[in-house]
Amino acid sequence: MTEFSLFFILDLLGTIAFAISGALSAMNRRLDLFGIFIIAFVTAIGGGTLRDVLIGSTPVTWMENILYIYLIGVVTIFAIIFRSKLNHLKKSLFLFDTIGLGVFTITGVEMGVQNDLNPIISIALGAMTGTFGGVIRDILCNEIPVIFRKEIYATACIIGGLAFVILHQLAVDTDIIYIATSLTVILIRLVVVKYHISLPSFYLSSKT
Repeated sequence: MTEFSLFFILDLLGTIAFAISGALSAMNRRLDLFGIFIIAFVTAIGGGTLRDVLIGSTPVTWMENILYIYLIGVVTIFAIIFRSKLNHLKKSLFLFDTIGLGVFTITGVEMGVQNDLNPIISIALGAMTGTFGGVIRDILCNEIPVIFRKEIYATACIIGGLAFVILHQLAVDTDIIYIATSLTVILIRLVVVKYHISLPSFYLSSKT
């Protein structure tokens, strides 16, 4: 029987958010029904799959718990049916992508901590968990992944992961850590996009 801990609930929330993000991105690219389901699925499970493989937790989570498959399917159907309600696709995509980013970052860091990994490795694991699904989504939709653009994306994951590790070292209640650090990542992402804060980019000048 599945234990509905806060960690498990957050993992489901991240799965829902990224599934919607993937479905919206696929519809925005005018993919067919099969394409929408595939993009939603790989976006939702990409980060968690990488996390589980890296720490040697196999079979990976979605293979052991069929609930994830059902959940992704239902959420994708929901996104398709209510696509007209989810107007302003770009804003909706950003919102759900941000929620998934924040939640999956924390689940990745927590798995690193549970496996007694070095704090730096745990933070990196959190960043990869949070961003990898979006990277796959963008590549399959023929777009440059957000993580490689000027927007502060992975940096928000690193800051959130660092906050998680510090609060864990201070022996703060685990549930409080989950909520506080997830919100940290989400708020950072919202603020930097709202105020157009970005990392510097560098390029070679073309010779004429």
